[in-house]
Amino acid sequence: MINPTPTPATVLGWPRQGPKRELKRAIESYWAGRSSAAELDSVATGLRADAWKLLADNGIDEVPTGDFSYYDHVLDAATMVGAIPQRYRDAAETDLDVYFAMARGNDAVAPLEMTKWFDTNYHYLVPELSPATTFAADASRQLAHLAQATAAGHTARPVLVGPLTFLLLAKAAPDAPADFEPLSLLDPLLDVYAEILAALHDAGAQWVQLDEPALVLDQPAHVLDAARHALDRLGSATARPKLLVATYFAALQDAFEVLAEAPVDGLAVDCTVPENVTAVLEHGLPGKRLVAGVIDGRNIWTADLDDKLAILRRLAGQVDDLVVGSSCSLLHVPLDASKEVSLDDELRSWLAFAREKVLELRTLATALGDEEAATPGLERSRQAIGSRHTSARTHDDTVRAGVAAVSDADAHRRSAFEQRREVQQAELGLPLLPTTTIGSFPQTDALRKARAALRRGEIDQAAYDAAMRDEIGAVIALQEEIGLDVLVHGEPERNDMVQYFAEQLDGYLATTHGWVQSYGTRCVRPPIIFGDVSRPEPMTVRWWQHAQSLTQRPVKGMLTGPVTMLAWSFVRDDQPLGDTARQVALALRDEVSDLESAGCRVIQVDEPALRETLPLRVADRAAYLDWATESFRLATSSVDDTTQVHTHMCYADFGDIFAAIDDLDADVISLEATRSGMSLADELHTAGYGKGVGPGVYDIHSPRVPSADEVRELLTRAVGALDARQVWVNPDCGLKTRRTDEVRPALANLVSAAAAVRATVSS
Repeated sequence: MINPTPTPATVLGWPRQGPKRELKRAIESYWAGRSSAAELDSVATGLRADAWKLLADNGIDEVPTGDFSYYDHVLDAATMVGAIPQRYRDAAETDLDVYFAMARGNDAVAPLEMTKWFDTNYHYLVPELSPATTFAADASRQLAHLAQATAAGHTARPVLVGPLTFLLLAKAAPDAPADFEPLSLLDPLLDVYAEILAALHDAGAQWVQLDEPALVLDQPAHVLDAARHALDRLGSATARPKLLVATYFAALQDAFEVLAEAPVDGLAVDCTVPENVTAVLEHGLPGKRLVAGVIDGRNIWTADLDDKLAILRRLAGQVDDLVVGSSCSLLHVPLDASKEVSLDDELRSWLAFAREKVLELRTLATALGDEEAATPGLERSRQAIGSRHTSARTHDDTVRAGVAAVSDADAHRRSAFEQRREVQQAELGLPLLPTTTIGSFPQTDALRKARAALRRGEIDQAAYDAAMRDEIGAVIALQEEIGLDVLVHGEPERNDMVQYFAEQLDGYLATTHGWVQSYGTRCVRPPIIFGDVSRPEPMTVRWWQHAQSLTQRPVKGMLTGPVTMLAWSFVRDDQPLGDTARQVALALRDEVSDLESAGCRVIQVDEPALRETLPLRVADRAAYLDWATESFRLATSSVDDTTQVHTHMCYADFGDIFAAIDDLDADVISLEATRSGMSLADELHTAGYGKGVGPGVYDIHSPRVPSADEVRELLTRAVGALDARQVWVNPDCGLKTRRTDEVRPALANLVSAAAAVRATVSS
């Protein structure tokens, strides 16, 4: 155990899945009926105990509790306050199964809507509220986690999604009045939060963390007034723990004053944002604790600890009670960089995952009181920063010259969409309401075993390639049997839609154990962009050629777009994002050209991250959208008019970026629309969107198989709002996470519904 120092250190949250994704396997075992709820709870209990011990053993003075979740922390908050729509209570017998029904649906009910958590790649379940919602406190989960940590000898700080953020992230239930605003339920929700805080106080909690990241958004005056009211109400309670209000991801601006004046006991402020540091220095926080989030909880680079120490020293002169902290929960980074033994020592020294960030926090806290004692940690930081800055591995003059030579013409198609549409229809001969899928088909156990066998050297590349070709043949045959119009090869050879390309591009590196939760049990290993990016050789052409050789129907070429290649990677922080995006775009442009030269006439370049990467502050968005849309066009605009460019986006709110979506100049875009009941089609109509669009009619994040009637109803709404000549018919997203026995009937129902609506529209 490291001896404590006068300056404490903490983190705002911790990864949940375990070092070997134990939680994922335990939950999926429970879903499959192979294990009990008690067995699942045993795994979770052990993972929490191990996490808290790791934190304490590495010098964290106060461990977060209650942030551990089976699926999502916003869903946990909904169950904590009793915001459970009745249909879920009716659809499952136990509380745990009600919880999972809300998360992923079951045979009787569709799941809650899911969308991105601010500008991260984490997904949360959207609470559903109405004037009839009756809140009721259930602090049992929080109390159990607190009791477990306390019994193990830890100083624990329960973490709750704050009431304001909970309501601002919620949506109106389908039966709610059109003018209903979830924020109108603030007072009854505050009653429940006060009850929960009192229960935690009685159980021995000294501090409780209320996460209010919604306050970093551009909030109107009435929302700031609601924040004042909420904090005044909770802060004035007599039987309560001390309250630490945590915000992160962006500058607080006007909300800083609200928080500084509130009767709460501490603020956790994202000090990786210079404006927030300036606000604290200018205004101070008399009488309050400051958890100074100087260690970035969202990137994986070793921090410049000399720079962070200088910030902390300035802050220490302005606040009475300073804690060194992470900028946000470490949920967004992998667990332990020391496990990446496949990387050489230089590359590994540049990386700081969650465990390394804890060591950085302790080094900083130690250095504030005794810099000499912190010398080893500070020196490691200096060596890593210096090595990365001077390494020849990060710079490629040829790549930089290519970016410098890009002209405006390179980022525009040769003809307008209306002209291209006529040429493409003549080329492809597709029916009204053409059917397709988004790209991936189920990743079977056989495919995963083949990939693992190749890694272990148990089979050679030729045997692996043969297995992939067999799977592609099966996927093509299945699609022809079902009757889809535009086919895909199913992507059996791809481990992940970003990682697959990253492993073939110079300037990227992939990890072995760098898992990060995306949603529920879905974990990804974001690759790392450490240097200038280029494409040494074609990446997808041979797989597309094999698939197209098996059918007369068009097969889409499938690529991941430049914005998503950045957003779902850990990106270098030593140059502007726009510069890195252009490098990736030029690498993809080479691949697009090779696909077209091979005969591919439908090329899909997916950009599901375009919306999620949108800056949280409105003032920052125009510059981002300029380079983001330009990079997509740069990747795709070299093709002839006969080549149809598709893109795909999912699980986000698109209403404020329709102009940018139009500016991508894709011929067809597919978008998630099922969980929102096809409201997207009305939004597209209102926005005047005139290009091809496939609003999803099959929610692939649920095991439910939609009936043909369900799909037909959604599709009828789509063609009622849009010109039928625009509309494509497709699932919400790729089918990678589903099983073939779910996909076959779902797609058959999709094709059947499309035929029925096509006949109605044609007549």
